[in-house]
Amino acid sequence: MSFVRRVVGLAALAVVALLTACGTARNTAADGDDRALMLRGNDPVAYFTDGKAVAGNPAIKADVDGVTYRFASDEHRKAFLADPAKYAPQYAGFCASGAPYALKAAIGADVFAIVDGRLYLFGSPRSRRGWMLDYRENIVAGDRYWATEMNGVPYRLQNAKRYTFKVDGYRTDAELDAIYAQRKAAGTLNPLVLQYGD
Repeated sequence: MSFVRRVVGLAALAVVALLTACGTARNTAADGDDRALMLRGNDPVAYFTDGKAVAGNPAIKADVDGVTYRFASDEHRKAFLADPAKYAPQYAGFCASGAPYALKAAIGADVFAIVDGRLYLFGSPRSRRGWMLDYRENIVAGDRYWATEMNGVPYRLQNAKRYTFKVDGYRTDAELDAIYAQRKAAGTLNPLVLQYGD
């Protein structure tokens, strides 16, 4: 084999390795037999019915759209299968506070908010609070970026692009904290911030 062929072959292997290490297009985890587990195994229906994250039973599950969901009860499984879009997390389970900046943050599934009947997940109470400051605008921007550039893209590739080329209006956590403090002092926090705790 010639030197050039070896270099081309090694380069091709390097590209394949890089692409496979780019992360998943959905925020899933592996657990036992479940290789693409959504919500870290939490029951998607329980966010709506119980108002909290509830661990699903590994024996009560359903595979929908290439991912696995677990449920705390057969009733929750039936409700989900009747209307999966109603219960599935927005932005494929990535942090909603990154979506308006076209970023995909792989997070857990315990910090959440339900807004207009849709489930949004967050990496921390702080990220939820910052997102809620202007949640309507954040939903519009997040939905737009999801539809035009994020959906189906591995998270490391998407983040490399958008950390390099930030979207207009990008705000740091410190900037969001300052806005929060200013609105709290002025008594102008929106009710959703107060509902989920400040």
